[in-house]
Amino acid sequence: MDNVVQRHTISALVENHFGVLCRVSGLFSSRGFNIDSLSVGETEDPSVSRMTIVVKGDDRVLEQVNKQLGRLVDVIKVIDMTKGSFVERELALIKVSADKTTRSEIIQIAEVFRAKIVDLSPNSMTIEVTGNDDKINAMVGMLNPFGIREMARTGVVALLREYQGEV
Repeated sequence: MDNVVQRHTISALVENHFGVLCRVSGLFSSRGFNIDSLSVGETEDPSVSRMTIVVKGDDRVLEQVNKQLGRLVDVIKVIDMTKGSFVERELALIKVSADKTTRSEIIQIAEVFRAKIVDLSPNSMTIEVTGNDDKINAMVGMLNPFGIREMARTGVVALLREYQGEV
């Protein structure tokens, strides 16, 4: 069962300075992994950044990559959150074609997904939506028939849940 390819969400705390992103991403690419999502930002400590990396691969190979990642000088801590319980979110901005006849329908779709209209013009609307990958993809699917003009996605950010037991 080790050779089953699955989605891994990896969190790495790294020193916040020049070149760290390049070394970490290089480690994945040199082993033939395509990074599906990469998000980096400063933590509560300005000298530390959190990298959230989503990659597909089998458990055995990813375990080796995680160990090698942990050995990099700039890496403080590595957590493969895949087997644990964690909260993940992504933000997407979606600019969709909209006119007087379609605007109300698009607003209804946005409301169902708890999304926000953040920009409006006579011919388009820009919608902000946050959620997991499935929610973002479902919203994109619902908006596709109207004509998506542009889209920007942040990549996944994730944190382990504090409570790992049953409720």
